[in-house]
Amino acid sequence: MAANGRLLRFLPARNVKVLHTIVWVCSSLLALAALVLPIASRPSSYTLSPGDVAPQDVQAPFSLSYPSEILTEQARADAEQRIAAIYLPADTAITRKQIEKLRTALNFISVVRADPLATLEQKLSDLSKLTEVELGPQDANYLLALNDVRWEAIQRESLSVLEQVMRETIRDDQVRDAVRRIPTLISFSLPQDQAMIVADLVTPFIVPNSLYDEAQTTQARSQARDEVKPVMRQYIAGEIIVRRGQIITPQAWEALSQFGLIRTQASGIEYASALAIVAVTSAFTIYYVQRRRPRPLDNLRSHLLIVLLALVFLFSARLIIPNRTVVPYLFPIPAFGLTIAVLFNLELGFVLSIILSILTAFGLSNSLDLTIYYIFSSALGVFAVGKGQRISSFFWSGIAIGAAGTMVLLAYRLTSPYTDLIGLATLVTAAFLNGIASASLSLLFQYIFSQVIGVTTALQLMEISRSDHPLLQFILQNAPGSYQHSLQVSVLAEQAAERIGADPLLVRVGGLYHDAGKALNPSFFIENQIGPKLNTHDDLNPAESAQIIINHVTDGVALARKYHLPSRIQDFILEHHGTLLTRYQFARALEAAGNRKENVDESLFRYPGPIPGSKETALLMLADGCQARVRAELPQTDEEIRAVIRKVIDTCEKEGQLDNTWLTLKDLSEITNSFVDTLKNTYHPRIRYPEISPETRPQTKKEETGE
Repeated sequence: MAANGRLLRFLPARNVKVLHTIVWVCSSLLALAALVLPIASRPSSYTLSPGDVAPQDVQAPFSLSYPSEILTEQARADAEQRIAAIYLPADTAITRKQIEKLRTALNFISVVRADPLATLEQKLSDLSKLTEVELGPQDANYLLALNDVRWEAIQRESLSVLEQVMRETIRDDQVRDAVRRIPTLISFSLPQDQAMIVADLVTPFIVPNSLYDEAQTTQARSQARDEVKPVMRQYIAGEIIVRRGQIITPQAWEALSQFGLIRTQASGIEYASALAIVAVTSAFTIYYVQRRRPRPLDNLRSHLLIVLLALVFLFSARLIIPNRTVVPYLFPIPAFGLTIAVLFNLELGFVLSIILSILTAFGLSNSLDLTIYYIFSSALGVFAVGKGQRISSFFWSGIAIGAAGTMVLLAYRLTSPYTDLIGLATLVTAAFLNGIASASLSLLFQYIFSQVIGVTTALQLMEISRSDHPLLQFILQNAPGSYQHSLQVSVLAEQAAERIGADPLLVRVGGLYHDAGKALNPSFFIENQIGPKLNTHDDLNPAESAQIIINHVTDGVALARKYHLPSRIQDFILEHHGTLLTRYQFARALEAAGNRKENVDESLFRYPGPIPGSKETALLMLADGCQARVRAELPQTDEEIRAVIRKVIDTCEKEGQLDNTWLTLKDLSEITNSFVDTLKNTYHPRIRYPEISPETRPQTKKEETGE
C-alpha cells in the first residue's frame, strides 16, 4: 500500500485531495441513487390503484395482522341491512279519516243520484268531479241506474269493507296486499257487478295506517353498525397478496398499503429522507477516516476499491432483497466487512460494515430487524476473522456470522404470534448459509483485491514466512549469517509492533526478507565473514565499498520480484535503511580526505531510500540499527543497552527518517522499552562450561565390568 501511495507523490497534494473529494462526492451520490431509484427486481412499493392489473406476484414481506377498513365496512353494511325498517303502531285516526272520506264521497254520489232537476249528462258530469274516486263512464251510468235499495246496500258494504281492511296494520309496502284482499271481504250476497263497484269505491281510500319511523330506524341501524367489531385481516410472511394478472381489488389494494407496498407519499419526501441518511452516514465515515491516524484511505487506489466494493454490495442488495422473505437473511452483507478487515484492519471493517448495513436495510418494510441482523452478524464475523491469518479463521468467522444472525432472528421472531417453527428454521438455515457464503466470498476477494491494490494479506504473509520458501532457502544457503541476523531483527521488531499496535505479522515477515540482497554478495557483509578471514572491504576504496553495501537494497528488490514477493514486503527492503549514510565507509572516505567534508561526495555513501512510509517499516529500520549496534558494542547492562537504542532512534529522528511514519513520542518510548527487554534476553552473559577429560569422565557399568 505504501508503494501505491508513492505513485501519488508525483501529484501536488492539493490535486490528490481534490481526487479524494471527488470520490467521496460521487460515492455519496451513487449511494443516494441506490436508495431512491426503482432498481429492485421485486419493488418494495408499486404505483398501483384499485382496478389496475398486478404486474407480478406480490408476496407479504413479513407477517402482519391489521384491522381491514374495507372488510369492517362490509360487515357494518350487512349488519345495517339486517335491521328492518321500524314502523309506528296502526293509527286509528287515519282509519276514521279514510272512512269519513269514503262516506263523504258516497253522500255526494247520493245527492247527484237524487237531483230531480239534473239531466243524465249533468249527473255524469258531476260524478266526474269526484277527486277521491275515479268512476269510468260505464260505472257512473251503472250507479245512476241502480235503485235506492241496491245503492244503499252498496254504501253499507263499501263502508264495512273499508273498515275491515283498515283495522289491519298497513304499511306503505303493504297497500297492494290490502287492496288485493278487498274482493275477499265483500259479501257474497252482492251480485258480481255490484261487488266490483264496491271494490272500485273502497280501493282509493286504502292508505298506510302504520307510518315509517325514520328516527328509530336510523338509530337502530347506527347501533347495529357500532356493535360490529373491526374485522382483522392476517397475512403470513411469504403469502401471496395478489397474483400477476389479477385485478387489484379494493381489499388487495388495502393490504398492499398496509405493507407499505403502495407509493402514497410524494417523491420529494422520499428523496429527502434518503438524502438525510446518506448525508449522515457519509459525514460519519469522513469524520472517522479524517480523525484516525494513519488515515486508512489516504491511498487513492485503496479508497476507490473500498468505495466500489461497497457500492457493488449496496446496489446488489437493493436489487435482490426488497419484497422477499428469505433472501434478505441470505444475502452476504458480512462479506464486505470481512474483506475490508482482512485487507486493511479490523476497525475499518467494523465501521464500514455498520454504514453498509444501515444503507442496505433503509426504507425496506422490515428495516429495523434487518439492520440489527446485518450489523451484529457483520461485527461478529469481523471480530472472529481477526487478521485472517489462517483458513480456519474464515471458517470460524462464518460460524460466528450464522450464530449472530440466529440470535437476532430468535430475539425478533420468537415473540411474534405469526412465527411458525418451519419458517423460523428456514431463516436460521439462511443465516448460517449467509455465514458460509460471506466467509467464502471474503476469502476469494482478499486474494483478488490484494493483487489490485498491492495490499499483503495475513494469509499471504503466513505463506511466505514458511521456512521452506525458496527465497528464504536461498538466503539461508548463501548468507547464513544474514539469515540469522534477519531472524533476530524480525523478532525484535515484532515484539515492538505488539507494543504500539502496529502489524506484528507484517513486521516479522518484512524482517525476514529485508536483507535478501546480501545473499548475492554474502562475503561483503560482516555477519557472513567467519573467523580471522580478512574483511573484503579493506582492499576497496570507500566509494566502491559503500556502493556494494548500498546495492544489497536494489538486489533485494530484484530477488523479491523474481520470487514474486508482495509489494508491501518490497517496501521493507527499500525503506529499512531509508536515506541514511553507510557510516563506516563514509568515515573512511573522510579520513582519506583529511576530514574535509567538502572533498567527499556524500551522495555516494547514502542509501537511495525512500524513507519509511509506515510504522512497520520504521520499526524494522530501528530494529535493524539497534540489533547491529548492540551486537557490535556488546553493552553489559540494561542502561548501556538503552543508551545504544536511544542513540539509534535519535539519529533516525535527526535525519528525518521517521517523518512519514505517524510514530508518536509515546510509541518511541514503548519501542525503546521493548527493544531493551528483547535485547537483554538475547545478549545476556552465558556461563562458560569447563571441559571434562576422558580420564575424569565417570565410567559406565559396562566399562567397569568390561562387557
